[in-house]
Amino acid sequence: MRRLLLIPPQPRQVSLSTTRRLFSTGILLSALRCLLTYVLLPVLAPVLGVAAGVAPEIGLPLAVVALGFDVLGMRRFFVANHRSRWTMAAIYAAVMVLVLALMAIDIAQLVR
Repeated sequence: MRRLLLIPPQPRQVSLSTTRRLFSTGILLSALRCLLTYVLLPVLAPVLGVAAGVAPEIGLPLAVVALGFDVLGMRRFFVANHRSRWTMAAIYAAVMVLVLALMAIDIAQLVR
C-alpha cells in the first residue's frame, strides 16, 4: 500500500491531529458534493430560476477535490503508521468508489 500511495521509505512524521483533520476534510467534501448535487441543486435550481442541469458542472470539480483529499488522507494514515490505517483505507476506498460512480453518472449527463 505504501508503494501505491507513493510514500517514501523514510517519510517525515506527521501528527495524528493533522491526519484526523485530513480525514474529516475528505469525507466532508464527499458529503458536501452529494448533498449539493443530489439534494440542494435539484430543489433550489428551479426555485432560483437556474437551469436544472447544472449539478454535473458543480459536482465534478467537487468530486475531483474530494478524491484528492481522500488520497491525501489515506497517505497520512499510512505515513503516521496509525493503528487504524487499514480500517481507514477501507472507508476511504468505499467513499472513493461511490464518488467515482457518481462522477461517471455526471459525465454521462454532460455527454448527453
